[in-house]
Amino acid sequence: MSATQPDSAAFLALNLDSEAVLKRFIQADGWQTRYREIMLLGKQLPKLDESLKVASAQVKGCESTVWLYHRQIDQQHYFVADSDARIVKGLIALLLIACHGKTAEQIQAFDLNQFFETLGLTGQLSPSRTNGLLAVAQTIQSVAI
Repeated sequence: MSATQPDSAAFLALNLDSEAVLKRFIQADGWQTRYREIMLLGKQLPKLDESLKVASAQVKGCESTVWLYHRQIDQQHYFVADSDARIVKGLIALLLIACHGKTAEQIQAFDLNQFFETLGLTGQLSPSRTNGLLAVAQTIQSVAI
């Protein structure tokens, strides 16, 4: 473990009410409501300490800067993430709802396109933002083995 790694408590501290969030997205009326939900969700992610915003933690393939840390605890995978863009931070929170605290098998079975379809986000994000989120999802899947 390097000196620039969050402690276990940081990984276990993330508490997103996935059921409530997913319900709000599915019931949302239109893109503006979903966009507002994404922004609010991003505010729920803890801000990453500046000392952890290092190049080795950056996800490659994102236009915005995204930092991602992973830790496996008792066969479950946990993540700490942040971004310099508010909307991206909210979108990362959505990814973490789907993957945080899950087993490797659950994470490997995760389908970003199906997830976004379910949430009503398909076609709402720019191609570059979609590609960036795909890069984050692929990074999550690649470390959760």
